[in-house]
This record gives sequence, C-alpha cells and structure tokens, in this order.
Amino acid sequence: MTISPTDMALYAGALLILFLTPGPVWVALTARALSGGFHAAWPLAMGVVVGDVIWPLLAILGVTWIVSVFADFMLILRWVACAMFLVMGYMLIKHRDKSIASDSRLTRPGMWAGFLAGVAVILGNPKAILFYMGVLPGFFDLTALTGADIAVICFLSLIVPLVGNLILSLFVDRARRLLSSPSALSRTNLTAGVALICVGLVIPFA
Repeated sequence: MTISPTDMALYAGALLILFLTPGPVWVALTARALSGGFHAAWPLAMGVVVGDVIWPLLAILGVTWIVSVFADFMLILRWVACAMFLVMGYMLIKHRDKSIASDSRLTRPGMWAGFLAGVAVILGNPKAILFYMGVLPGFFDLTALTGADIAVICFLSLIVPLVGNLILSLFVDRARRLLSSPSALSRTNLTAGVALICVGLVIPFA
C-alpha cells in the first residue's frame, strides 16, 4: 500500500466536509425519515453507498470516457430519478393523514424503494464524479495506487458519508417521534412530500 495514514485522514476529513454540505441526499434522507422513521431512511443511505463507491472508482481508473460515451444514459437516469421523487412526494402528500407503518402495502416495499431512491439520488447527479476527479488527484498519486490503496479509498468514500447519513436519519427519527399526534403526522408527511418533490425538481438541473 502506497498511501499513508495521514493521506487517509486528510481525505476522510475532505469527505466529512462534503457530507456536512447539505444537498439532495440530505433532503431525501430527511423526507423519508420524517415520513417513515429510521426504518424508512436507512435503506436510502445504503443506496447512496452504491454511488459513493462507483464515482471514486471511476475517477481512480480514469475512465472519464464513460461519462461522455454514456451521456444520454446519464440524462435518462437523471429524469428517472426526477420522476421517482416526484411520485414519492405526491404519494406522501396524498396519504399525509396515514402512517406508513399502518399500511402493509407501503411497509413491504419500503426498504427496496428506499434503496432505489438512494441509488437514484446519488447517480442522478453526475457532478459527483467531477468532485472526485478534482479531489482524488490532490490527495493521492493515482498512477501509483495499488489494489489495496483503491480498496481503502473506496471504503473511506462510502463509510464516512454512510455513518453521517445514518446519524442524520436517527436524529430526524427521534424528532419525528415527538410529533406523533394526527395533526402533527399530517404536517410531517406534507413537509416530507414537498421535500421529495423539491428533490425531484432539482435533480434535472443539478
């Protein structure tokens, strides 16, 4: 392994700063945690992990041509992500007086839906790879990285935001439990629905 513990610590610090900058993932996590608690939010955090591994891996391997070759695919993916969040937001607003846990049809597909939402929100924003293309060369010599180095970098890229996203989800879940009255539930679901719709509207222009 060629990278030092200092290099790893500095890179982890940069990832933490990136996590602390609010963005679509924060909004999506907050919306799902408000609507369904931690149970609904953690699958989204796991879906985000997919992009948090793919983007740095692509940057390390230097395959920027993928973005240009599959530019149309990325555009389609962005609009799919947009549609997904608009529908999720609409459904939350439509059923704002109902708890997700009280509807088994919504509870069963909840984790898979959350995971797909996480994948969509992270892969639906091609700017992520631009961040990694700019940051990684500043911390590491990409031409000298070994397989072990790449594994460590990808692990740091997923674990730092994952821990942050799970902690954020827990905090929102605890706040949600304080709003357990029917009127508070309705307001919470309405807020979550509007937030998801906002994510869907922002993704095409991100």
